[in-house]
Amino acid sequence: MFLINIFVVFIYQPLLNLLVIIYDGLEYAFPQYADMGIAVVVFTIIFRILWLPISLSADRTEREKRKIADEVAEIKNKYSKDPIERKKKIRALFRSHPGPVAASAIDLFFQVLIALMLYRMFSTGLGGSDSNLLYKFLPQPDKPFNLMFLGQFDLTKPSIFLNLLQSLLILAAEIIMSISSPFPITKRDLSTIIFLPIISFFIFIMMPAGKKLFIISTIAFTIVLILVKQLIFLYHSLNRKLDTFTLKTEK
Repeated sequence: MFLINIFVVFIYQPLLNLLVIIYDGLEYAFPQYADMGIAVVVFTIIFRILWLPISLSADRTEREKRKIADEVAEIKNKYSKDPIERKKKIRALFRSHPGPVAASAIDLFFQVLIALMLYRMFSTGLGGSDSNLLYKFLPQPDKPFNLMFLGQFDLTKPSIFLNLLQSLLILAAEIIMSISSPFPITKRDLSTIIFLPIISFFIFIMMPAGKKLFIISTIAFTIVLILVKQLIFLYHSLNRKLDTFTLKTEK
C-alpha cells in the first residue's frame, strides 16, 4: 500500500496533471479538434525530450553492453557444466560493469512505471475515477474529457488498427536501428527483428488504445531521432573527407 501511494503521489498524479494541462491547452487553442489522443502525442514528445539525456547515455554505453553480452556468452560456454561457478562469474562480471547495468535497470524501471500509469489513466482514471487527483490550483473540468482520438478510436478500449500500426513501427524501428548500428547484425538481432513485432502485437492486443498511442508516438520519436543522428554522422563524415581532400590537394 505504501509503495502504491508513493507511485500515485510522485509519478502518476504529476503526469496525470501534465496530460490534463496539455489537453486544456489544446482545447483552448483548437476547441473543435482537441482530444485526449492528440494530448497524448504532445505529452509523449515532451516526455521523450526530457528523457533524451538518459537515451543518449544509453547509446554511449551500447558498446560496453555488447562487450558484456559477449563475455556472458563466453562464461556460459566455459562453465556449461558448472552452474554454481557460472552464476558466480556472471555476477562478478555485472558488478565490475555497474554503469550499463544500472542504466538499463533505471530505463526498464521507468518504462514499467509509465506503462502502469497509462494503463490506469485510460482504463479508469480519465473516465472520472481519478478526478480527485487533479491539483486544486488548476481549472477543474466542467465536462468529460474527449477520449475519442480523431473521432474514431476510443482511447479506453483496444484498437486492432493501432495495435497493428504499433507492431509495424516496431519492425521499422528495429530494421533502422540494425542498419544504422556500427555493430554487425547477429542472429539474435535478426530474431528480434522478426519476432518482437509479432510478440508485441499479442502482448498489447487487449491494452487500451491510449497506451498504444503513447507507444506509437514513442517509437515514431525514436525513429526520427535515429535518422537525425545518422544525418549528423553523415554530415561530419563528409566534412572530414572534404578536409582530407583539401589537405591533399594543397600539398
